[in-house]
Amino acid sequence: MKLNGKVALITGAGSGIGWATALLFAREGARVACADINEGAAKETAQQIEKAGGQALVIRADVSRSEDCQAMVERTVATWGRLDILFNNAGVPQAPTPVENLDEAVFDRIMAVNVRGVYLGCRFAVPVMKKQGGGVILNTASTAAIRPRPGLSAYGASKGAVIAWTKALALELAPNKIRVVAIAPVATDTPMLPTFMGKTAVDDKGREAMVRTIPLGRLNTPEDIARAALFAASDDAQMLTGTCLEIDGGRCI
Repeated sequence: MKLNGKVALITGAGSGIGWATALLFAREGARVACADINEGAAKETAQQIEKAGGQALVIRADVSRSEDCQAMVERTVATWGRLDILFNNAGVPQAPTPVENLDEAVFDRIMAVNVRGVYLGCRFAVPVMKKQGGGVILNTASTAAIRPRPGLSAYGASKGAVIAWTKALALELAPNKIRVVAIAPVATDTPMLPTFMGKTAVDDKGREAMVRTIPLGRLNTPEDIARAALFAASDDAQMLTGTCLEIDGGRCI
């Protein structure tokens, strides 16, 4: 098992990419702290892990709040004594919106969760990782930061910040044996997908239009991203840091 004996903390673990990654990490031997603003969803993920024989912890956390991020790290360490992998995955989407119509509150919430949340997770996890002699930090970015889509300016900017943060932190933390990697998915079949399409549900026409922009001809699944996260978090990727893995089906070529 690739993560045997490791302790992982995953934000946004109640659905989508976070859910798939939590299950995969647990199958690969990790003990997984499942953090989500929706405590019920995090509990469902943890129950699936435990039903399969793994160990899981449920944490309600709004990653835009400093006290919540501090508490999720402290609870993880108090339960299992260490923190080997932090996956800053929680995020909020943006409905396609012309910039002149983009509400300040919407912009602020996107930045608070997608950027501030990554900063806060790192702020409280890094001292633990330094003390124990190393660790891995994964940050969910997006191809929207690399090949933008019209109307997603705030979301794309937030994920561009995540990529820049990843590169800077990788250099800063390399002497401490802490690797930092960003993962940039193309459109992924998660509960956030309808919002990106400006819809309440994904219809065939909208799905087909998005698929046409991806050379490999399909959307990501959450499991596609989970497998990339597993590689980046494992010892198979010992020399991987400061980079952004584009899981994009060729979208960014």
